[in-house]
Amino acid sequence: TNKQDMALAVNRLGEVGGGVVLYSKGKELALVEMPIAGLMSDERAEIVAAKAEQLTEAMRKVGCSLNNAYMQHSLLALVVIPELRISDVGLVDVTTFQTVDLFV
Repeated sequence: TNKQDMALAVNRLGEVGGGVVLYSKGKELALVEMPIAGLMSDERAEIVAAKAEQLTEAMRKVGCSLNNAYMQHSLLALVVIPELRISDVGLVDVTTFQTVDLFV
């Protein structure tokens, strides 16, 4: 992870309206576009599934050893599952619906 790849990823997601993207060494390795609220796709399910598999494989190739890393990543931002979640407004305590300071 580096700032340049993170900037590329953020800008790419802005271009496509949301989703999940993986960059490494300045190159886009995988993209799952989710233009509906940044959470859902308007493509056919089999197309999205193929892109999700490409993303999972790309994550493996860059050294991620998590089981089903794409799903674990997706659940991190799902703000209906308690306790702490990352959202568009910051870190949220889902049980109190309050944002949480990142620094104490």
